[in-house]
Parts: sequence; structure tokens; C-alpha cells
Amino acid sequence: MVTQPDLALDANRSESTTLGLWQQIKEDWTAHGRDWTKPGFRAVAVHRFGVWRMKVEPKLLRAPFSILYRSLYRKIRNTYGIELPYTVELGRRVVIEHQGAIVIHGNCLIGDDSIIRQGVTLGNRYLERPFDAPKLGSRVNVGAGAKIFGNISIGDDANIGANAVVLSDIPPGKTAVGIPAKIIESKNSQDKS
Repeated sequence: MVTQPDLALDANRSESTTLGLWQQIKEDWTAHGRDWTKPGFRAVAVHRFGVWRMKVEPKLLRAPFSILYRSLYRKIRNTYGIELPYTVELGRRVVIEHQGAIVIHGNCLIGDDSIIRQGVTLGNRYLERPFDAPKLGSRVNVGAGAKIFGNISIGDDANIGANAVVLSDIPPGKTAVGIPAKIIESKNSQDKS
């Protein structure tokens, strides 16, 4: 069964492949407030470079780029505490708002215009299923310290509260808070009914 975030992410992948490396980096720079010193921008730029270098053929020509990528990846991880492997399918204009203790599983999918804050973990839930990873739709707002585990989908425009532990799918437009995370109704949705 194809879920809503999967459809949005398929569209993201086709759009992202049409942009060149420098176009993507320029777009990410704008999304990060046109500040090249922000650790989040640097992490995303290194990610984009890592994805780009995999397209270089033959492997012999790719080798120097791979060495550079690995050095930059480790520098970002060790200096800023942001683990964003090139295997993550990252949408356009994703913002890593702050630095520190951000761990993103290599099989994650993150949709366009999403925001990730410090202390966030997107990872697998069970050791016997190491490739399970969350799928975030577009415009997902992930609060500081949130943990999202397993092969789950977070719908477009969803909000994940600070320090929430998300273990199940979150529908589009909903807000999840708590440990384990539960969907809450916002005042605006109560006023409409």
C-alpha cells in the first residue's frame, strides 16, 4: 500500500534529481537564512555533495571525491554532532535548525521543507530489523529531543512535539506529543467542530 508521504517523497525525488549540486546548495543556503556558517546548512551541503559524488563514473574518478566526502562527513559529525549520511533521501529546503545530538538513519526519507531540531533521532526500533527507518512527509516540524523509531510514516504538515517518542504512524496535519507519542487535538480543530 502506498501512503501519502510515500507519494510526496516520490515527487521530491524526481524534483531533486533535476536540480544540480550548486542549485540544491543555493536553495538550502536560502532556506537556512543565507548563513553559510550555520552547522545545519553545512551538514546538508555535505550530504548533497555525498549524493552528487556517487554519480561520478568511473569509480576511479570518484575516489578523490569519496575521500573528501568522508572527511567532511566526519568533521560535521564530530564538530557539530549531526549525523546525516548521504544515503538519506533528503527533500528540498530541509532545515536543520540547531546542532547537537542529531542522528538520522541512513534509510530515512525526509520530505521538502521539513525542520529538524537538536537532539532528534530518526532511527530503527528493533535490532533484528536494522534497515527499518522513518519516512517523513513534507513540511514536518520535528521538535527538540524528539525520537522517531521504526518503519513508520509521518504525514505532511505533521508536528512532533519536543521530547516525543514516536513509535507509530502520524497522519497528515496532526500533532504528536508525549512518551509514547499520542496525537492531540489543537484548539483550532476544536473550534471548527
